Amino acid sequence: MAANVSLTANTRGDGGKGVARKLRGTGRVPAVLYGHGDKSRSLSVDSHELEKLMGRISVENTIVRLDIEGEGPQDVLIRDVQMHPYKPEVLHVDFFHLHAGETIHLRIPVRLNGTPVGVRDHDGVLDQVIYDLEVECLPGNIPDVIEIDVSGLEIGQSARVADVSLPNVKVLQDGDLPIASVVAPTKATVEDEAEDAATAAAAAEPELVRTRKGDDEE
Repeated sequence: MAANVSLTANTRGDGGKGVARKLRGTGRVPAVLYGHGDKSRSLSVDSHELEKLMGRISVENTIVRLDIEGEGPQDVLIRDVQMHPYKPEVLHVDFFHLHAGETIHLRIPVRLNGTPVGVRDHDGVLDQVIYDLEVECLPGNIPDVIEIDVSGLEIGQSARVADVSLPNVKVLQDGDLPIASVVAPTKATVEDEAEDAATAAAAAEPELVRTRKGDDEE
C-alpha cells in the first residue's frame, strides 16, 4: 500500500514535561521518529493537522508521508498515540521510519463479509473472536483490511486463521485459531424470542369490553 497521506513535521530539541506542555500550548504535538538502526529524533507536528489525518485513516496500517522541514518526505507508520485521559487531545505520537526492503510487523483489521447459512436458515449466531491479525510484510504490500467471506458457514463451523491467504503477506498467528464461528442459539435466546412472540400475540388480541350489571336488560 503506497503512502497516500502526508503530514508536515519540524525538528525540536529534547526536553522534559515542561517543554512538551509549552509546545502543546502553541498548537503542536511532541513526536518521536525512530526505526531499526536509526537514532531516535524529536519532532513536532501541528495538532489540528494530525487530528484531521487520524480521523480519516486507519492509524495502525496506513503509510504516512512525513515531510520533515528542511529534509524532505519520509515514509512512516504511526506506532503509538498518547491521548489525554479525558479530553479528545493528542499528547504525544511515535512514528516508525520505514526502510525499503525491510519487513515490518503490524496488525491489520478483519472484516467479515456475507451472512452465514447457519444464521440465515437455522437461527444461528455469528460470533467473531478475532478483530485484527498480526502480519509480516514489506511496506508496499500492507493490506488495508483482511476480508473474510463467512456466507458458507453452517452452525458449528468456523473461519480460521489458516483460511486467510494474502499475496506477499505472512500471517503470524496460530492457524488453528478461530476468527469467527457460527454457534447455535442459546436457550436464553430461544426463550426470549418465544416470550417476545407471546407478548406480540397478546397485544394483537381484541380488548374485551366488560358490561355493567343491568346493561343487558335494557
